[in-house]
Amino acid sequence: MKKFRWGRWVIGGSLIVGLTACAGDDPPAEQASGDDGGNGDEASEEAENGGESTEISFIHWRGEDADVFDDIIDQFEDENPDISVNMNIYPSEEYQSNAQQMLRDGSIGDVFTSFPGSQFEAIQGAGFFEDISDEDFVDNFDEGSVDVGQGEDGTQYALPYQLVFNMPVYNKGMFEDLDIDVPQSWDEFHEMGETLLENDITPIAFPGGDIGPNQFMNSMMMNNAPDEDVFGQVEAGEETLPGGWWEETLEHFQELQENNFFQDNALGTQEEAAISMVANEEAAMLATGSYHMASLKGYNEDLDLDLMAPITVDEDEAQFEGIHTATFMLAVNANSEVQEEAKTFIDFLSQPDVASQYANETGQHLTVDGVDYESEELQETSYWIDEMNTRFQPRFLITNSQVENAVLASIENVLDGESPEAAAEQAQTIIDENID
Repeated sequence: MKKFRWGRWVIGGSLIVGLTACAGDDPPAEQASGDDGGNGDEASEEAENGGESTEISFIHWRGEDADVFDDIIDQFEDENPDISVNMNIYPSEEYQSNAQQMLRDGSIGDVFTSFPGSQFEAIQGAGFFEDISDEDFVDNFDEGSVDVGQGEDGTQYALPYQLVFNMPVYNKGMFEDLDIDVPQSWDEFHEMGETLLENDITPIAFPGGDIGPNQFMNSMMMNNAPDEDVFGQVEAGEETLPGGWWEETLEHFQELQENNFFQDNALGTQEEAAISMVANEEAAMLATGSYHMASLKGYNEDLDLDLMAPITVDEDEAQFEGIHTATFMLAVNANSEVQEEAKTFIDFLSQPDVASQYANETGQHLTVDGVDYESEELQETSYWIDEMNTRFQPRFLITNSQVENAVLASIENVLDGESPEAAAEQAQTIIDENID
């Protein structure tokens, strides 16, 4: 077995990088996990068993889940001694940019993961998804969640593993200590921020240097444009960004920036530094999502956490309370020469006991049926699944990557001093040049 990692989280505001990413056709050089960096033990076991195993490549972007996957892969190989798993992990931004290139010849990513939205559409268009519609393991997943991995004709190309809430994590204990209620309107959100600032606490740790814009935009716009097909209308040329709901969303970003609700140099802050701020209780909210709750608790076990999306309208106008995404979509490479072994691995990951281990050790809600949530964080936030009115992440409903990039750039431009009006107009110009 070979298990590779890209980097490790470091508390205290910096990331120690384990290897260097590149943007060429080949994946970046990787560093093997394990004390000796080699696989001598595995080779010895293979020799004792009288033959070599079939190796499959598993690629994804969840570096923080490496230890859990290491253990799960060990279990899989114990049960399937004729198959070994070579796991490679890439930074999420690079994975979105380069995964399609890596899948091209079938030598990388026999089992791979995909984001919904533009990446799924691009990989489908390139023909790199193997049809898994008739596989028995499809029935292991919640029927209401799998459609995000289907083509227009209903073909099942990928299966979402995680159910993520893409909205800020907040320090519930801090709010209780300061007698702050969860805001139910934009005015109340401002009041919340002012109270935190009065107590020398940054309201929102915003990782604007990487994932902040593409995560926080979802809850910031969810009630400004409650029509869930709004980005489909933008891509069809039936809706525009200037002068309406998106310009209003950019104005809200500007208000947060001007009122010091974000930390200094928000656009230069990477996610690990933002995590550190919340873990050290320097900031009250982390503008990412539920997938960082386990990491935060790992750094500070005394944190009492929950989820909270900003309500950017009056309370009586709010239609949605939060954002969810079925993501980390498991798939088989259509160019792979070991598809049966790849399918065996996905089947293993979708067994309730394995999925339960992954869920509880990573703090992720899953789409697999029969998962037993034992962790405190998952039990305390499970009400978001059944009791709260959430909408699917709007960003992942943008199927044109150029449109997505223009939308995200408009947020960065506003935070860099551009007016919301000008930023929306500039984004619309780019969109007009890239839609039919």
